[in-house]
Amino acid sequence: MKQYKFIINGNDYQVDILDIEDNIADVEVNGTPYKVELDKEMNVRSTPKIVQAKPAPSAEASTAAPKAASPASTGGEAIKSPLPGAIIDVYVNVGDTVKTGQQLLMLEAMKMENNIDSDRDGKILEVKVSKGDNVLEGDVLIVIE
Repeated sequence: MKQYKFIINGNDYQVDILDIEDNIADVEVNGTPYKVELDKEMNVRSTPKIVQAKPAPSAEASTAAPKAASPASTGGEAIKSPLPGAIIDVYVNVGDTVKTGQQLLMLEAMKMENNIDSDRDGKILEVKVSKGDNVLEGDVLIVIE
């Protein structure tokens, strides 16, 4: 097993390569298992393509908006992605005041649109994603004061 640590857009990722058979690798990213298809002509620096995600055994992650995570470096509370996907739209900007339940952005995951709502009243300190960005589960999306 090989272990790697990556920092992408300020987010830490622990990547464990568990097994590689033919062109399919079993990997874990921050404890979440994935099957990754490797390009047959892949060299060491190529990026693998995720072909299938095994859902985490958490019913809450698939049904609820993300909750506050650890405080961000700016002193606010982070809103994190509940699952991997693509940002379809961002509805707030830095400096905006938001209310509990207000829609912050739209995340497409597994061909479904997921509203990411604010879990508190506050002011937007950081918007760490843009429309079209791909995110992994646990990525910080927005920081609220």
